[in-house]
Amino acid sequence: MDKKIYDNHLSILRSELTVALGCTEPIAIAYAAAVARKYLGCEPSHCVVHCSGNIVKNVKGVFVPNSGGLRGINVAAILGVIGANPELELACLEAITDEHRARVKELIKTDFCECKLIENVANLYIVVELEGEGHSSLVEIQDTHKNITRVIRDGETLVSKTGEEAEALEAHGDKSLLSVRNILEFADAVKLADAAPIITPQIELNMAICREGLEHPYGAEVGRILLGDHPHPTVGLKARAHAAAGSDARMSGCPLPVVINSGSGNQGITVSVPVVIYAQDCNADREKLIRSLVVANLISVHQKKYIGSLSAYCGVISAACGAACGICYMYGYSYEVIAATITNTIATIGGMVCDGAKSSCAAKIATALQTALLGMKMAVHSSTFQPGEGLVEDDVEMTISNIGRMGRVGMKETDTEILNIMLGN
Repeated sequence: MDKKIYDNHLSILRSELTVALGCTEPIAIAYAAAVARKYLGCEPSHCVVHCSGNIVKNVKGVFVPNSGGLRGINVAAILGVIGANPELELACLEAITDEHRARVKELIKTDFCECKLIENVANLYIVVELEGEGHSSLVEIQDTHKNITRVIRDGETLVSKTGEEAEALEAHGDKSLLSVRNILEFADAVKLADAAPIITPQIELNMAICREGLEHPYGAEVGRILLGDHPHPTVGLKARAHAAAGSDARMSGCPLPVVINSGSGNQGITVSVPVVIYAQDCNADREKLIRSLVVANLISVHQKKYIGSLSAYCGVISAACGAACGICYMYGYSYEVIAATITNTIATIGGMVCDGAKSSCAAKIATALQTALLGMKMAVHSSTFQPGEGLVEDDVEMTISNIGRMGRVGMKETDTEILNIMLGN
């Protein structure tokens, strides 16, 4: 395989599949606050958080992990200031203690933290400003959840770079080089020594939070309800229930970490857990599972590159589609079947809206996976939506691009209206 493509796709996997604790939007706020506290160098007396609309939308309804059941931008920021470890990045709230939680409850009753909506910025945009003992600090994150693009201390700029420069500097890989065909070629060619260290934590961590969600009554209990009292659930039902249960736990503040995809823990769970469940069902060996998850993750990233990290387009659609493609690869299905699975999935459910992170995400995951598994079954039976039907083209790459354009451009006003409704405007 072409070395440039090989190295590029491996870089994308390394950068996309990272560990995060809880919903990534409040965690990104906590991370920015923790870094700002580090640069301030003293105890802050005041905190101001500026967030884009999509950050507000995704923090409003979700529990902050390790907060003791609290929600809100201010909770995430205060936890970041008083107890987070910035070295852990998106797992920065791992070491929060009862003392920290008690302190948060005290501070949210005061004017210690102000939260402000900032407009005309990137969809993913956070600025945390701290003051204390005559000093000040500012940390800016944009485009991706741990992408720090600006740091200022006492008026002196210590870091200043555009989102694009930061992406290049961090060697995240060039997503424009992704295609369905070369993803499959890469999955065949990738050395296990390269892929296994990236994929194995995703298997272990994401399955652990799904088991937690099935064992305890988190959120709306979508996963537990799906399984119900079925003595012999189908593999598809088990896959949907496990993934939904992981989201049930995560959206309700479960402190277990997950490995994310495209900046989202829910997408990380959705893209990986069904593939693991199907591998267990057909006794696939570990090598086949790892290669199948390479396909699943990269197919999901390939779709999201057109849409961006945050939008009105629910990202679990791309993740569920990726999972179905990973299952197709596991079963040895052809490129044509995988391409048809993508077309059938995104032409059916593409456009399901994201109205923030919350308990209903679990139901959306179950729905998206049901559609993706149907799309796979249709493809296996040589049934595919045809060019000219809606946004479908005769080339799967063009179909993916069309759906991406609809999600990025066409749903921009939808995103604005969702935020206005949520804010009572």
